[in-house]
Order: sequence, then C-alpha cells, then structure tokens
Amino acid sequence: MQSKKPRADLWMDLGLVIFLVIFDVATRLMPHPPGVTAVAASALFAGRTLRIPALAVVVPLLAMALSGAVLASDDGRISLVVYAAITVPAFAGMLARRRHGVVPVVAATISCSLIFFAASNFAVWAFSGMYPLNVQGLAQCYAAALPFLDKTVLGDLIWTAVLFGGAWLVQCAPAMARRAS
Repeated sequence: MQSKKPRADLWMDLGLVIFLVIFDVATRLMPHPPGVTAVAASALFAGRTLRIPALAVVVPLLAMALSGAVLASDDGRISLVVYAAITVPAFAGMLARRRHGVVPVVAATISCSLIFFAASNFAVWAFSGMYPLNVQGLAQCYAAALPFLDKTVLGDLIWTAVLFGGAWLVQCAPAMARRAS
C-alpha cells in the first residue's frame, strides 16, 4: 500500500506556492516604493519551508512572469538576468534549512538583496544602452542605482519578517490560545 504522505506534501506545497505567487503578483502590481516587493522574500521562504524544495524556484519565476505580463517589460536580456537573480533566494532558502534561528535568514536575505542589486544593475549597464560599456559607465550605473539599494534591502527584510513571522504565528497560535484559556 502506497503512503499518502507524499501526496499530502505535494498538495500542501502546491497550496503554498499558489498563495505565494498570488501574494507576489499583488505586491508587484499594487503601488509600492521601487524595489520593495515580496518576491525575493517569498522565494527565500519557499526554499526554506516547502517540503518539495524544487518548487521554491517556481514561486519567483511564475510571479515575475504573471506580473510581467501586465507591467512594462525590459530588454529580454535584462529580464533574463533579473529572473535568474530572483531565483537566488529560493536556493539560499534551501541552503538555510540546515541552520536554525533568525541570523541565517537575515544573512541570506541581505546577501540575496546584494546579489540581485549587483546582477540586475550589471545587466542594465551591459544591455540597456544607457551607459558607456566601460568601467566609468559601470560605475555610473551602480551609482545611479544606489538610491534603490537601501529600499530593496529593507523591503526584503520586512517582507521576510512578515512571511516568517506570519508562519510562526500560524504554527504557534493554537498552543498560545490553549495556554491563555
């Protein structure tokens, strides 16, 4: 007789993937400060929490594709780099499973924000035609993007806290309610 646990895990994971994709699309389509969306945080969350970790990569890619269908698109080469960079938190979440506590999650969040900043702005420099393709142009591109870096890092940290804190509340609320009564 085949165990029903793998099937239940799949359905639980698919439900979480659908929730996270809808959540991400909403944060991208609603008015928000530039660079402050939940996509990276949800990819990290998915990588850390899904029972089937490979599904974590689906979360940012599907969210970006669905919201990108509504939003103005970049040069395809820039979009390709952005899509690749936004999957990094999913892999970081998978790696962070081995470590417990807040510190590994915060470290992964900040690292992924910096990797995204470096990769996406490198793509803008390389493919947009806005900057000369030399060291000075690259420096100009990164300098022009600096005002968005703190917002991206802070936004990723806030959304990460919302997702992980919300999951903690969902898991602990029944026990806290029993103790309170």
